[in-house]
Amino acid sequence: MARLAVNYYSQVLGMDRMMQVILPELSDHMPAWTAADLQDIPVLYLLHGMSGDQDVWSRRTSIERLVRQTPIAIVMPSTDLAWYTNTTYGMAYLDALLDELPKKVATLFPQISQKREKNFVAGLSMGGYGAFKMAFSNDQFSYAASLSGALMGDPNFPNRTTWQNDAYWEGIFGDMSQVLGSKNDVITLAKQQVASQKHLPKLYAWIGEQDYLYQNNLTTLPQIAALGYDLTFETSPGTHDWYYWDKQIERVLEWLPIAYQPEERLA
Repeated sequence: MARLAVNYYSQVLGMDRMMQVILPELSDHMPAWTAADLQDIPVLYLLHGMSGDQDVWSRRTSIERLVRQTPIAIVMPSTDLAWYTNTTYGMAYLDALLDELPKKVATLFPQISQKREKNFVAGLSMGGYGAFKMAFSNDQFSYAASLSGALMGDPNFPNRTTWQNDAYWEGIFGDMSQVLGSKNDVITLAKQQVASQKHLPKLYAWIGEQDYLYQNNLTTLPQIAALGYDLTFETSPGTHDWYYWDKQIERVLEWLPIAYQPEERLA
């Protein structure tokens, strides 16, 4: 596998951006892939949480090792602290990631598939919200996974002032009392997708039972499932911590429709 740090210019945001890319390649140290095996390869867009960036998944999990034997690309972008949202202060982060980034990936890495059935998105915490938001916003992704997602699908969302001040939240979303039912509410987006699209993404969610977002997930996810989504929702002991996300990202890889082959299962 190759791991690439890619600098590119975002026309949407008007500034330079970075993404990390894990890309399968032909090598004596890799499985007996042919050039044909590495064409039209599936891709997982892997999203970070509030304290992270495009490098954090590579630094704090085993993602590169986990996919070493599997022909899948991993694209890890950054949204800074913008919650995968077109902010009220005029920065269209959602458009940059949802529309512009896949086109940039297609230009730079033509071997990565653009087919819906081979495009997936997953994230943790803020990135779990982002993964569902992106999957509900258009027909690009066939699978979406949220790990410890801050899904904001209920009026009792945890006290935001413990993370940032009110001015920060209003800069992202505007009037926070109006978020539910808006374009930034995952349940509203899911309802709109059900009404407008024939194909719905398959969903996976995990939350630790000691996570402060546990009740948020228990409230939000059944509402999404009731709309007709194929949702796999799992819980287990755990807190809001990389120890658990490192374990759960492998569960996501097992769930995706790819030929996932961890090293320890090789003959």
